[in-house]
Amino acid sequence: MRYRAAFVTILLAIATAASAQAAPNPEVRLWRLDCGQIKVDDLNDFSDTFAYSGRSKRLAASCYLIKHGATYMLWDTGLAESTLGQALDGKDAKDETLSVTIVQQLKLIGVDPAQISIVGISHYHDDHTGQAARFPGARLLIGKGDVEELRHSATSIGKPLEHWLNGPGKLEEVVGDKDVFEDGSVNMLYLPGHTPGHHGLLVKLPRMGYVLLSGDAAHFRENYDKDGLPAWNSDRSQTLASIHRIKEIVKNLGATFVIQHEPDDIKKLPAFPESAR
Repeated sequence: MRYRAAFVTILLAIATAASAQAAPNPEVRLWRLDCGQIKVDDLNDFSDTFAYSGRSKRLAASCYLIKHGATYMLWDTGLAESTLGQALDGKDAKDETLSVTIVQQLKLIGVDPAQISIVGISHYHDDHTGQAARFPGARLLIGKGDVEELRHSATSIGKPLEHWLNGPGKLEEVVGDKDVFEDGSVNMLYLPGHTPGHHGLLVKLPRMGYVLLSGDAAHFRENYDKDGLPAWNSDRSQTLASIHRIKEIVKNLGATFVIQHEPDDIKKLPAFPESAR
C-alpha cells in the first residue's frame, strides 16, 4: 500500500505539472491614455549642451493601462486634475493642461477605478504622479531611490503619493528590475539618471511583441537619438548609460520604443479606446 500511495502521489504531481504547462498565458493588452499636454517655451531646458536655442515644443503627458488576465495596472498617472481645462495659449495661459481624466477614460472601456490593483510610477515628478490618489486601493510600485528622495525632500512634490509614503497605502520600493507578474510579460526596468529610482516599463504583447515605455529616460525623439538630457537630471552618466541600455534592448528584442512625452512617438500605439495586443 505504501508503494501504491507513493505511485499515486507521483502521478498526481505529473498531472498537475502537465496541467500548469498546458494553461494558457494570461491575456495582455495595453491602452495609451491621454494624461495631458505640456508647453515648453525654451527647449534648452532639456539640454545641458544648449542644443535647442530658440526652440519651443508641445509635449504629451501620456500614461498607460495594462490588462494582465483579470488584473489591471496603471503605468504613470499624468498631470493633476487641477489642470483640467487650463489654456496653453492666450491671456491666462499655463504651461500644463489636462483635457480628460484617467477615471473618465476608464469609464469609457468599462473599468472601475477600484479594479486598478497596481499603479507603477516611472519616477516621482508631478506630471507622472498627478492622479495617483484616485486609486487608493492599488499597490504602488516605485523605485526605492525615488522614495528615499521624496522622504528627504522639503518640498511638496511627494504630495500625490502621500497615501502610500506616509499613509495606509500598500507601497513596494522597487530595487533594480522587477518582473511585475512573474511571467516575463511586464517588467519594470531600472533606468536611473533622470531621478535616482527612475524606471521604464517593458511589456510583451501577444501580437505586437515587446513595447518599451520610456518614463523620462528621454523626453523627445531628438533627445533620445543624440543622447541629449536636461541639466537637472540627478546623474548625467547614469542617464547616458540608461539610454544606451534602452537602445540595446530595442535592438535585441525588436521592441517598439515609445517616448512617453513625444507626441509623434505615442502614436505608435492605437488611439484610445483601442488597445495594443
